[in-house]
Amino acid sequence: MIATRNLLRSRQKLGKYRIETRLAEGGFAAVYKALDTIEGIHVALKSPHPSLVTESLIEDFRREVRLAARLDHPNILPIKNAEFVGDNFIVAFALGIGTLADRLTRRLSGETALDFTEQMLEGLCYAHENSIIHCDVKPENFILFPDDRLRLTDFGIAKVAMRTIKASGSGTVGYIAPEQAMGKPSFRSDVFSAGLIIYRMFAGKLPEWPFDWPPPGIRRARQRVHPDFLDFMRRAIELEPRRRFADGGQMLRAFRRLRARALSVNQDTRRGNSGSSRTRDWKTIRRRQFMQQFGKALECTHRCHRCEGPVSEAMMACPWCGVDRGVHRGETRMPAHCPRCHRGMKLDWPYCAWCYGPGFHVGTRRQYSDVRYSGRCSNPSCERKLLMPFMRYCPWCHRKVRKKWMVPGSTDRCGNCGWGVVKAFWDHCPWCTKRL
Repeated sequence: MIATRNLLRSRQKLGKYRIETRLAEGGFAAVYKALDTIEGIHVALKSPHPSLVTESLIEDFRREVRLAARLDHPNILPIKNAEFVGDNFIVAFALGIGTLADRLTRRLSGETALDFTEQMLEGLCYAHENSIIHCDVKPENFILFPDDRLRLTDFGIAKVAMRTIKASGSGTVGYIAPEQAMGKPSFRSDVFSAGLIIYRMFAGKLPEWPFDWPPPGIRRARQRVHPDFLDFMRRAIELEPRRRFADGGQMLRAFRRLRARALSVNQDTRRGNSGSSRTRDWKTIRRRQFMQQFGKALECTHRCHRCEGPVSEAMMACPWCGVDRGVHRGETRMPAHCPRCHRGMKLDWPYCAWCYGPGFHVGTRRQYSDVRYSGRCSNPSCERKLLMPFMRYCPWCHRKVRKKWMVPGSTDRCGNCGWGVVKAFWDHCPWCTKRL
């Protein structure tokens, strides 16, 4: 254990940061809650123990921080800052409300566990698409933010920590794949670690070496999930790497095919005629009626990650539960997507029409037509003036759209933004996020 004198103290200043409290401590580093005195916001500071800091370690850190800085995804926690302050090397992150490890100490519903699973795999898929192996996928490295948003952290830093701790003769196996413990990590190693977390969420217990099937907690897992989903988890934690999913992308695609039937039907039938069952059936009927009347016109081809209500790509909030949709989580029909809000973009748009993102490099002079163009920009000097329903900004001139978009077939308007809503079905305005 590192000597206490090497830990940072409450109210100690490190550059622009003022330490407030220690959040966690490990064999390699400690994590603190600190105040950024310039921006006036709280951050999480990770600082390796000074006794482990060497020139070689810092060079490794620089290389890995540059690698992690390339990642830009809603389920990956970005590095805000990394610098030397005196004898301390610090890495600053956005401050969450806890970790997935903290959340697993409390009861977890099946739907929440499925939502967490999808977010974990989306972040892992993005990292693998960028040829990055995380090497330390575990609940402590998934930071929880409001609205149950999970963000994977410690990219690169985890690898440096593992090398340093291994050299110091300490460390535990935890969620590490067998071949990774032998010094041969791959994308399949991250798949194995994610599989252990998913199994723990549904079974309540963590499989341990030698990972024989069935592992502890299998009875509870069988009661909670469909047999196909049980096979999904079993494939993820196969001892032989070649029998697992090849990477996070393949695992995510397999999960999405299963999600609709992932939970066991017994979970619903055990509720019998309870009020929660009747409420769910009422919601199902209500949403089915909405889709029949408005689903096609609004292109509601996606589902809210929290309540499973139908939503469209253009919506900035779920109209059913009000959860923020500043970042789109589903697929898009467009040939490209905005790297900030992940909504679709056409190849000839110089600006994002949804999030007011900065300009993009347009790699073609061709002007693409689209049957969805049904509005006109109010800027007289705009190059093309073409708008699709519910655009917030003109993709050609970047001007904010003045048009008050209406929902086809409804005369209702939001009292806050004036855009069209469907008050017979919605509880929130999906455009300005206010409650109706």
